[in-house]
Amino acid sequence: MSDLPKIFEAKPVGLELEAGDHWWCACGLSGHQPMCDGNHKGTGYGPKKFTLAEKQKVWLCNCKHSKNPPFCDGSHKGLAVESVV
Repeated sequence: MSDLPKIFEAKPVGLELEAGDHWWCACGLSGHQPMCDGNHKGTGYGPKKFTLAEKQKVWLCNCKHSKNPPFCDGSHKGLAVESVV
């Protein structure tokens, strides 16, 4: 699908996450943003696994265009956002 990734929101989300593995939505289609819920199936996109060594607050990308996924790098500031999921 050439229209992916979908921009969910043009700003990051700050979450306090437990230690362990997490799966970030890379396609923008998840109904459980910013985490993957499997809605990417058949799109050619897949989730990005990341592991935290300890409980911590992280800022995750919601525009899906970060150069450092799943973490926000400010890429949303350069996007022309006309519509979101």
